[in-house]
Amino acid sequence: MKPTAPVISTSTTATASSTTITDILKTPKFVKFTAIALLSVSLVFLASHFSSSSSSPFSSFSFNYSSLPLQMSPQLSPPPLPPLPPPPPPPPRPPAVRRTGIIDETGAMSDEFFIGELDSNSTIAFTEFSDGNEEGREEEVEKKNKSDGEVRVRFEKYKVCKESKVDYIPCLDNEEATKPFNESEKREKYERHCPGKDKLLDCVVPRPEGYQRSIPWPQSRDEVWFSNVPHTRLVEDKGGQNWISIKKDKFIFPGGGTQFIHGADQYLNQISQMVPEISFGHHIHVALDIGCGVASFGAFLLQRNVTTLSIAPKDVHENQIQFALERGVPAMVAVFATHRLLYPSQAFDLIHCSRCRINWTRDDGILLLEANRMLRAGGYFVWAAQPVYKHEEILQEQWKEMEDLTSRICWELVKKEGYIAIWRKPLNNSCYLNRDTEVLPPLCDPKDNSDNVWYVDLRACITQLPVNGYGSNVSTWPARLHYPPDRLQSIEMDASISRKEIFRAESKYWNEIIDSYIHAFRWKDMKLRNVMDMRAGLGGFAAALHDLQIECWVMNVVPVSGFNTLPVIYDRGLIGVMHDWCEPFDTYPRTYDLLHAAGLFSVEKKRCNMSTIMLEMDRMLRPGGRVYIRDSVSVMGELQEIATAMGWVPALHETGEGPHASWKILISEKRM
Repeated sequence: MKPTAPVISTSTTATASSTTITDILKTPKFVKFTAIALLSVSLVFLASHFSSSSSSPFSSFSFNYSSLPLQMSPQLSPPPLPPLPPPPPPPPRPPAVRRTGIIDETGAMSDEFFIGELDSNSTIAFTEFSDGNEEGREEEVEKKNKSDGEVRVRFEKYKVCKESKVDYIPCLDNEEATKPFNESEKREKYERHCPGKDKLLDCVVPRPEGYQRSIPWPQSRDEVWFSNVPHTRLVEDKGGQNWISIKKDKFIFPGGGTQFIHGADQYLNQISQMVPEISFGHHIHVALDIGCGVASFGAFLLQRNVTTLSIAPKDVHENQIQFALERGVPAMVAVFATHRLLYPSQAFDLIHCSRCRINWTRDDGILLLEANRMLRAGGYFVWAAQPVYKHEEILQEQWKEMEDLTSRICWELVKKEGYIAIWRKPLNNSCYLNRDTEVLPPLCDPKDNSDNVWYVDLRACITQLPVNGYGSNVSTWPARLHYPPDRLQSIEMDASISRKEIFRAESKYWNEIIDSYIHAFRWKDMKLRNVMDMRAGLGGFAAALHDLQIECWVMNVVPVSGFNTLPVIYDRGLIGVMHDWCEPFDTYPRTYDLLHAAGLFSVEKKRCNMSTIMLEMDRMLRPGGRVYIRDSVSVMGELQEIATAMGWVPALHETGEGPHASWKILISEKRM
């Protein structure tokens, strides 16, 4: 049985409660508690009062309750507070700082901004490097980056690769991957076949014995050191065609070619006389030379204000591109095979093929259709080959096939004279649309992105031209370099309505930065010739080099990880290529004087190993060459460690924004 609670009367309970409350109020503990509470309320009130003023002494104050005394005297009211000290005067206003950027105070895009000067004192450490050899440095680095807390790999000194790697191009020298294509007529074996991650380069490529600093431009157009490209196969095969010869310790380039043994200048004059509308240096400023040999065609066009990208595969004449780059002529290894070339649609004002060993009519003309994709509307295709002028039956059959194919893709045969034939591409789609429906090749699907080129198969169809005329109506040179092209509106970008302002602002930004480099780092004394911008954006870096009269050419690389700005770069009259920096680039070792990378590593570190990119940079960089990396401070520590491990001499510099900026400049030299 449950116990029953005792019954207590109401009056008794009320009396007891009253007595208990009175007793509690008289206890010392209650007096202490009351005093502490009143003191706390007073302090909170005072703090709130002062914090409301603009010169609050509590603005960064954090109250510490543990500072209160543990014992208080047992009195009913708190003791009087000591007078508070007067609040300190407000801190002085910081000095006015000139804004850096392209957004004004209203949030609108603006090209009025200021790039700070580089600290001239900070440049001395780099511009006055000693001539000592730092390659023996073997310091190990800390495994942990104390600034960001990230665990990193320890970088020890990289070893030198085997002698067999002296001319190594990783994605083109993968013999194991190319074996299945040895018998193929489509030339897949000369395309990219990159090694797996476990076979990537983990050493620095050696230089040939007796390697010397490259002969500077323009002397290099006509002669280079034998020891830098010690290969005689082309001399043996092409010496009689006036391509190349040996004189003492140098290769000599007389300027001839298979179809122009009397020299490129005479050949170019002949083309100009055949079609006067081909105004070299004005309407024609960007050209492609296919199967270029040692690039004498492009070398002599440079003096006519035409930038020619010379391409050839790494085939039996495998060192032709290496010779071209050693001469200081824009070139890279590329092949017409089964994939699109890595250039955008309507890139070239003129495409040239002189005995380039390409069967243009095979597989429904798929290779000529690729040339058509890259040729600008109204541009010219120049073909110098035996079928043009020889009367042998098999060669005449090839000429008839070429005539038939070019007429079906609406090219106009402008002139055929001697051993040269010149066609012109139409300015719009009207001819394509007026063909009979059964005529081949068909038009490409309008949804096909003709600027999508990274590992994209060739299409046996005609790339349609934009109905708005974008790409065909570029300005003449040099106005086109700084005039925002129409295709700026059609490429994918974050911005939608402020693209022209971004275009102009990027140009101004790089112009001011390069001007500061010229003064601080004496760029005009460096004799730069072959330059690569590894993350080119809209081409502002290359445009600045031209404006500031640095006599060089720039390979503008647009990474696949960002927006495809290549159409804009070509419309400006510059050259460039699409590339993924997680893979090696298609060039020979020791081919660039300067590698420039702005914001590349902070973006690509999410996808690629930074040491892989740096080793590829070392492979491409000439001894005596320099690397400028402008990037976030978060990647600079690791990049410095890798640079030192490769034998470079790195020096970290502040940008014009000062010591607390989020970006810095890492400048490295690859010593001779």
